[in-house]
Amino acid sequence: MEIHAPIPALRHALQGRGRIAFVPTMGNLHEGHLTLMRQARQHADTVVASIFVNRLQFGPGEDFDKYPRTFEADCAKLQEAGVDVLFAPSESDLYPEPQNFFVEPPDLQHLLEGAFRPGHFRGVATVVLKLFNCVQPQAALFGKKDYQQLMLIRAMARQLALPMDIVGVDTVRAEDGLALSSRNGYLSPAERQEAPRLIRTLEHLREQLLRQGISAREALEQEAAASLDKHGWKTDYVAVRQQSDLHPPRDMDQKLVIVAAARLGHTRLIDNLEV
Repeated sequence: MEIHAPIPALRHALQGRGRIAFVPTMGNLHEGHLTLMRQARQHADTVVASIFVNRLQFGPGEDFDKYPRTFEADCAKLQEAGVDVLFAPSESDLYPEPQNFFVEPPDLQHLLEGAFRPGHFRGVATVVLKLFNCVQPQAALFGKKDYQQLMLIRAMARQLALPMDIVGVDTVRAEDGLALSSRNGYLSPAERQEAPRLIRTLEHLREQLLRQGISAREALEQEAAASLDKHGWKTDYVAVRQQSDLHPPRDMDQKLVIVAAARLGHTRLIDNLEV
């Protein structure tokens, strides 16, 4: 596996490499990331991953400074997963001058996750577009766990006519159902035992929604949030939304998704379940 940090070196290395599939990450890799890497091989001749902890998408008081950085272990996992090229820029490589140009997403950036993390999706869209420009892939893969992020990136690629396929990959879970996440490492042993309650709550909500219909949506959302809070969580939101735009649905004829975010101790977990 080749490793490149300067952008010119990366572009030179990717010349003549055929169709490129790209998986951007912030490192601290787990099986969810590695699933993306392995699936990327189905879409291209050359698989490129990136590791970059993007300051722009972290808000004040968030975990930018303590976000786990495990570069050597990550490299070993990428090598084993068959990645051909790793792009591992420093901040000075990717932001050689203050970033004064930004991608400003539509109103979707202010809903759900965006309401609790102002500016987050602006930072995500900006760095992802910049990474796309560096790598110039024909396909890019993202996990569905970050559902709102995937939707924004798809819309950005479509509206800016980016010449690539945006591929969503199903969430990878532990045996007990917990969605794999780099932030799961923050959980204490007791919290880790409690954490699967989040997906079980969403599964129960889905069952009741299919049984009771869309008219019960708001009551079921409130019931799910109250159930989490009763067990020591601090719920930001549990919401039934349209898959198409993450707005509240009018009926059950549309494709729906249940999205949720809640804190367990000091760890904020997100998850979703398509209906």
